[in-house]
Amino acid sequence: MSYWLRSLRFLASAFTGVSSPRQLALGFSMGMVIGLVPKDNLIALMLLFILASSKVNLCSASLATLVFSWLGILLDPLSHLLGKNVLSAPSLQGFWQSVYELPLAPWTDFNNTVVMGSLLLGLCLFYPAFRLTRPLFEKYTPIMAERLKKYWIVKLLWGTEVGTVMGEVS
Repeated sequence: MSYWLRSLRFLASAFTGVSSPRQLALGFSMGMVIGLVPKDNLIALMLLFILASSKVNLCSASLATLVFSWLGILLDPLSHLLGKNVLSAPSLQGFWQSVYELPLAPWTDFNNTVVMGSLLLGLCLFYPAFRLTRPLFEKYTPIMAERLKKYWIVKLLWGTEVGTVMGEVS
């Protein structure tokens, strides 16, 4: 039960103005990159570590990861073509060979065309996604915060005393 309450509290805090629009947009952009990359490799684990160690909104990152994980499946053919072109470029063959000989490189799965293409696609879309979502969060977060603060469940999740909330409802 505690897990669900914590998740709902993250969601309530995301939309009630606890996070800045910049943190929300960065979380969304980082979640997009994580969502596009296949999850069974060291690259995805490193991206999750970077997300967890940075000061971004985890709720917007989680929602973006969920959405772009599903969208990433649809983008696999594009990712495959992009990764195949990058990995088979004659001028980069020596570089890829030296990277693959590093101790942890085989676990990154960078030589998989879909992993490489998805990572490159996510990194190329990171800044445009940030620039597009930041104004949206700046505009709609205050509106959403005012609407959500009216509900007693949001006040409860945000940390208000149960007795105070129930007193206002009655």
